[in-house]
Amino acid sequence: MSAETTNPLHRSAAWKWTICGLLLLASAINYMDRQTLANAAVRITKEFRLSQEQYGHIEAVFAYAFAAGSIVFGWAADRFSVRWLYAIVLTMWSLAGLATGFVHNEQELLWCRMALGFFEAGHWPCGIRTTRALLDARERSFGNSVLQSGTSVGAIITPLIMSALMTSELSSWRTAFQVVGITGFGWLVLWFALVRRADLPAPGRDEKSAQAEGAGLWSPVFIRRMLIVFVVIACINTTWQILRAWLPKILQEGRGYSEAETLWFTSAWYLATDVGCIGAGALAVWLGRGRMSVHAARVMVFAVCGLLCVTCALTPWLAHGWGLLAVFMLAGAGALGVFPLYHAFTQDLSGRHQGKITGIAGVVAWVLPAQAQQFFGRLADRTHSFDQGLMLASCLPLIAVLPLWLFWESKSDSPSSSS
Repeated sequence: MSAETTNPLHRSAAWKWTICGLLLLASAINYMDRQTLANAAVRITKEFRLSQEQYGHIEAVFAYAFAAGSIVFGWAADRFSVRWLYAIVLTMWSLAGLATGFVHNEQELLWCRMALGFFEAGHWPCGIRTTRALLDARERSFGNSVLQSGTSVGAIITPLIMSALMTSELSSWRTAFQVVGITGFGWLVLWFALVRRADLPAPGRDEKSAQAEGAGLWSPVFIRRMLIVFVVIACINTTWQILRAWLPKILQEGRGYSEAETLWFTSAWYLATDVGCIGAGALAVWLGRGRMSVHAARVMVFAVCGLLCVTCALTPWLAHGWGLLAVFMLAGAGALGVFPLYHAFTQDLSGRHQGKITGIAGVVAWVLPAQAQQFFGRLADRTHSFDQGLMLASCLPLIAVLPLWLFWESKSDSPSSSS
């Protein structure tokens, strides 16, 4: 076997899954810092007197910064030790989240969200490169589910923290930002205690030389599968980011829910997304171990998740009530469930360039959502409703199934062929 097809870590299965659990915590911290804004969106827009389009612009700045960070840290993850790179980006995004609690105006808020987006982008090249190094092809869908599910864990916790810390005073949202920002530093202790330098070393001299060659550097970008990855991530991330950023405003300003009701439902909603994420990865692994190929299993589960997302198109006909909330639950489960499958597809492209692939795809993943955030806000201002934007966003994951089904051209589903 080549170096890419063997497990370079020589550690126990228990250790590998413990590290996957640590990646889950990193994802949770990542989303805790990110979701503070969405959960306090109504308060912040009131304090800084922002329109829906201006709020969309703040989310767009975060997205553009995330796209830039994806390139920088995607390249860095292939060239430097992920053990140190991960610690650096987590420290910096935690500081950016903490600083947001001290802003005085919209401009300072924009700068903090820009810094947060840039450094949070490093989480995914580092995390995906780590799961690829730890797990074989048949385990990766579930390993990626563990990694991805941390986003829901963090998002479940955040509304509860904010509900406890925010008072009737409008500006009390600042304390919540500060408390959430501090939490990341505890992760660093666990990371350095569990991961040794030899576990995730920097690429060797031969690998760096190969990466420096022009053809080797860019060859993964100009293949059919990579173009399919671009289409898929642009679709699924647009839907997810619209739901993530706007759900609290939709419930409060669009359907008349109170802030307390919204925070509790948001926490429950992210629990549903976590079930969808873990369930999608586990189902793909189970189907792939039967008569169905690994590729076919992934595509089938992806399609099921896409159908769940489409239920969100029913929201224009649903008013305040359990029907509306149930639809949001189903759509959320599908919207996050597609991500571990997407990551597994990217891991089939190249082990040597995994960080770069994740980073370049991250640019595509965030440029369209950045524009969609502004469009969504502009459409809401114009129509005085969030419904039309939700209908458009809900269809995108199902559209993403088509290129995976028609054009992926899976060669073989053996673990060695996917390295």
